[in-house]
Amino acid sequence: MLMLILAAVTTMVRAQDLNQELCRPYTVRTGKVFESSIQLEGVPLFYAFPNTFVLKNICMDKTAVYLGQHVFLTTNNFDFSILPLTIPNEIVVGEPSVTSAHFISKSVILFVISGGIYSYNFIESTWRKSEGMSEPVSHISGDTCCFKGSFCLELTSSLFAYLRGGQMPGTNIYFSENGGFTFRLMDTDKLSHLKGTLGGIFHLHSMSQVGILMVENDVGMFHYMEYPLNHSMGIPFSYKNPLEVILKPHQRGFLILWNQTSILVSSNSGQIVESVRLKQGKSFTNLDVESANKTIYSVASNSFEMAFLVVENDLYYGSQNYMGSYIIHLSEEAFWSKDVSIYFENTGMLQILTPIADPNFAAFDFKKCLVNVQDALMKESLQLKPCNVELLESTMVNNMFTIDMNSKLRLSALMIPRMGESPIPLVMVSNPHALGFKARLNNYGNTFDGNFKYKLDIELQQQHHWGNSEFNFTANIKRQAISSITVDIADKALSCVDLKPVSTLISVGCDMTKKIVVQNKISACTMGILNPVQLQKNYTYRIEKEAYESINHLGQAQGDLIVFYEYKDLGCPRLVYYDKPWKPVVELWKNGILEEIMDAEYVILEVNGVISYSYSLTAATANCRSQPQNWSTFESDMESQHSSIWNRENYVSCHEVNQDNPLLWPNVQYQVLGGRTDNRVIFGQRNGIYTFHLSVVDPFYSYCNLNTIFSVYVYGALPTTKFQPLLSIFLVVTTTLLLVWLGYAIPKQLRTERGQRLLGFCSQICQYCLGICTCAWLRGKLRRGLRSRRVKDQSQKVLPTHKTSDRRTQSKTLGPP
Repeated sequence: MLMLILAAVTTMVRAQDLNQELCRPYTVRTGKVFESSIQLEGVPLFYAFPNTFVLKNICMDKTAVYLGQHVFLTTNNFDFSILPLTIPNEIVVGEPSVTSAHFISKSVILFVISGGIYSYNFIESTWRKSEGMSEPVSHISGDTCCFKGSFCLELTSSLFAYLRGGQMPGTNIYFSENGGFTFRLMDTDKLSHLKGTLGGIFHLHSMSQVGILMVENDVGMFHYMEYPLNHSMGIPFSYKNPLEVILKPHQRGFLILWNQTSILVSSNSGQIVESVRLKQGKSFTNLDVESANKTIYSVASNSFEMAFLVVENDLYYGSQNYMGSYIIHLSEEAFWSKDVSIYFENTGMLQILTPIADPNFAAFDFKKCLVNVQDALMKESLQLKPCNVELLESTMVNNMFTIDMNSKLRLSALMIPRMGESPIPLVMVSNPHALGFKARLNNYGNTFDGNFKYKLDIELQQQHHWGNSEFNFTANIKRQAISSITVDIADKALSCVDLKPVSTLISVGCDMTKKIVVQNKISACTMGILNPVQLQKNYTYRIEKEAYESINHLGQAQGDLIVFYEYKDLGCPRLVYYDKPWKPVVELWKNGILEEIMDAEYVILEVNGVISYSYSLTAATANCRSQPQNWSTFESDMESQHSSIWNRENYVSCHEVNQDNPLLWPNVQYQVLGGRTDNRVIFGQRNGIYTFHLSVVDPFYSYCNLNTIFSVYVYGALPTTKFQPLLSIFLVVTTTLLLVWLGYAIPKQLRTERGQRLLGFCSQICQYCLGICTCAWLRGKLRRGLRSRRVKDQSQKVLPTHKTSDRRTQSKTLGPP
């Protein structure tokens, strides 16, 4: 008897479970106590297509726009009664039918209304018409990034506007880089080979591509504009009627293409477009909406889920992943009405929304019915297996990472399987042309109940540097790229609603935390040449007009240049001896940590125009195979900032053969430092301060435009001479030899008769000159000196003669008679 009672109770519980409602509807009605005479200002908007759609702002969970017979914009998830959205009469021309909408920020949404694009700031309640379009458009496409920083801002601001169904070539396509405020006509020369009608053009950031959907003979196909996919096309698929294209959020490469009679999906940015797989019991079949006589009325999606409601009161739910998209028939309840729409409030929470007009108020109420998908899938009638994974988590969620050139990134994820299950973890990148990875699964211990824990270690690097793929497969290394990485379970059951895949965005590009610094171990301040206190007090220094060149290069400097020293940016100058070849030591820092001593190619330029320095190598000695670039190449851009003159984007290496620029002047100075050469700077014979701007030009070192400014104090140079050194030495040697010869020849000549006559002549000349002199005292002194000199000389000459005559006399006297 007890067993029969238990069986009866079990049967009743099961019957209640089968008849249980999917959700409990309720009506949102706020602020309506007394009748209101509020009238709508402007013209109400309406959706141009015979279905409904709710577009969510993925960066603001509670902000969304409802598109139907009326348009409603909410910032509180439709939890209040709302007035229909209107547009002022003076702005729009004709009936304000909306064909497309797109959120571009937390406060602005773009609408395509009657062929024109209008932006609406719903915080300030202001409208503005976009400029730059000369022909009507029907759709606007873009993607949204919610991370902070200039990278995401640039991604979100890139938009396309186009006329769906326009004939190609010939249809105008417009693009905007400022969030839709202005548009410009796109150069369609690259698209001239495309034939057919335009189904849409999209920024497919998950693959760093621009994708064009072309339709011809009821067949659709995606084409791509960037290397390496510009040489291939997507797989063709059936395209009988215009399809709305939904770019699912977070740049994972998932698309939904749908209309009232078909729904298609893609997990790789349109390269493969396929049907949705419908689970019926334990079997899976391709869903053919048209053959099943169904009419799709509203579609909802988020990053990992999708759902759609058909007119025949069928509600379908499914998941979208890299292994395929699977849906299940969730309910046959009478949800449908001409105004009903569906959207996801959160993961696993599907909202069924119906606006309700109020005869006494202009504001509409909303009937809402929230479906907890996880509970709904637990019905035994659906025959779903329980989720085979208990936990999948990672610190990569809600973070965006950057991989610069020659850099690596290490991430990890933790997985705990259901007891007795062995799920297979799956790691996928959306852009394998740019991003490669290696993954390893390791045992990470046990839980308290004895279950295993696994850690998935992932190492990411630019695909070009892995060396595992063909050269033609990898993207252009000079071009920045974007990719997402997703960790999921390959054989995850459909019932794993609450177990979201772990996904994040990877930027293969400039790491903004990097900077370069010129090493300054020996400065002019530490050696006592300059005083740091004085340098901070508006210190100025002089540059001689002979040492610098005017910035505009129109002529020589007209005077000395007085320069203020920017101590805050430059610090103390580095100390360099003038006659010693020198090269700055450049350090690469990341997040305040020294990464390495940079060995990439870079250039320097004296910002004040000082030209008293040169380089140790020429084009020939640097082994150039083509004519090298130098600063004179960019003279026309000298008036702009130095950081934009010569950089990694316009640098061309001379070590590669260039038929358009052969090596014609091998003796020209080679002005690139670092890299494969040991080129150095040689300072001229000038002491003083030099201020340099340094810019990294190596295109394969970093995606960042790395540059810095630094100063140098050159010492040890002697003052420049007015004569040539060789001429001065020749004159000194010649004069010395002449003086030595005269010191020997003059005394010798004075002892001769000829010398005496010359001396007498000189004496007479001197006396004549003294006679002219008016100074009597000096003339007397000179006369006495000359007279004594003359008397002395005569006595010396006469005295020997008298002695001889005496001897002769004596001999005559003493001789015999």
